[in-house]
Amino acid sequence: MTVTIEKLENNQVKLNIEVESAVSTLEYDKACKKLAQRVNVPGFRQGKAPKNILEKYVGIAAIQREVLDSLLPNIFESAIEEHKFDLVSAPSVESYDFAEDNSLKIVATFELKPEVKLGVYKGMEIEVEEFKNADDVVEKELKILADRYATLSDVTGRKTIATDLVNIDFDGYVNGEEIKGGSAKGYMLDLGNSNFIPGFAEQLVDHEIGEEFTIKVTFPEEYHDEKLRAAGAEFNIKLNGIKEKVLPEINDELAQKVNATFATLDALKEDIQKFADNNAKMENEKRVANKLFDTLLEQTNIDIQDTMINREIQALMGEFRQRINMQGGNFDQMLEKEGHEKVYAQMKEEAVKRIKTSLIVGKIALEENVSVSQEDIQEKIGELAAIYRTTADNIVAEIQKNVNLLHSMNQQVVTEKVTKLLIDNAKVKYTK
Repeated sequence: MTVTIEKLENNQVKLNIEVESAVSTLEYDKACKKLAQRVNVPGFRQGKAPKNILEKYVGIAAIQREVLDSLLPNIFESAIEEHKFDLVSAPSVESYDFAEDNSLKIVATFELKPEVKLGVYKGMEIEVEEFKNADDVVEKELKILADRYATLSDVTGRKTIATDLVNIDFDGYVNGEEIKGGSAKGYMLDLGNSNFIPGFAEQLVDHEIGEEFTIKVTFPEEYHDEKLRAAGAEFNIKLNGIKEKVLPEINDELAQKVNATFATLDALKEDIQKFADNNAKMENEKRVANKLFDTLLEQTNIDIQDTMINREIQALMGEFRQRINMQGGNFDQMLEKEGHEKVYAQMKEEAVKRIKTSLIVGKIALEENVSVSQEDIQEKIGELAAIYRTTADNIVAEIQKNVNLLHSMNQQVVTEKVTKLLIDNAKVKYTK
């Protein structure tokens, strides 16, 4: 058996493989025996059909494909290992030809990862705008917690104000026609935190219990119902009741309501400050990492082939479509509105950045002998279990069903280790 390598343009490699008659004939006979065990040939017991009968029943082409499936994995593996090829995707068989004497010629192609010419990645000097918590971060969080534990009290003897919760009946109309789903009885609306149509909640201020009145609003241009986009509407309102929030005092009792482990308000404050400081640390690490990778992207020369870019664009489009659909939008309509060329250009820019970043991470990992241990995977499984509120065993079960999940976890671990290496060796100057 002989294998010759031919390097082509765009990081492609061609393999010309010649398998001598003795080898291919032996593999052909093995393939016949395997197929005879798998197919039922009328008139013969399982596995006992002669080769000439099997060839007529399943076809010579099917047997030849079985030969290729048997031979090619080892041939490809040997070529990849010998020449240290770093593949982008699985090898592709371009053609094969069985001669009369059963000798075999195969032409296959590999697509290789582009060469990455790294610059200096250790000791990089960068400037990053530092994130700092506001001086009153603890006080603001305490107010949020107090609001969370507020009680509601019925209000009488005054008109509504912007912080009230109101009980209303309403009916909506556009051009005199009732809006489908635009009416309700006894609806409770928080005027200070409303996600209704802009201007709706604001017009419910300064009204009395029992009052009936009409308000006018305009639906947003991006409203999910096309028929109502930018449409003017009228809503008939009846105000049934008013409630106001009664905030608890910010004291030891509130701290204990938040969590029984907090015996005092000071203990709660300390926990809030610790959480805020940790968030600030993580935000600054993220900013440093982004700046480091942006710098590496600028100084690293990588010639990426179009096939890689196009595959990544398709992956990004798929992710974008799924995200838009999950949010209740329509991907095709969004694409039409934004313009195919504009969206494609944005996707291409992101695709190139993703590919380059991945290649840089891989190159640094190779240079620094970054590896993934069993402990790393176990830790990552634990993180995923916490995020999805499930057990580690369930994550392991998902990995067994989808090997790509394990590959993704390995990539995450490598990226995290490389990122930490870059941060630990960087010279960072924080600016205000």
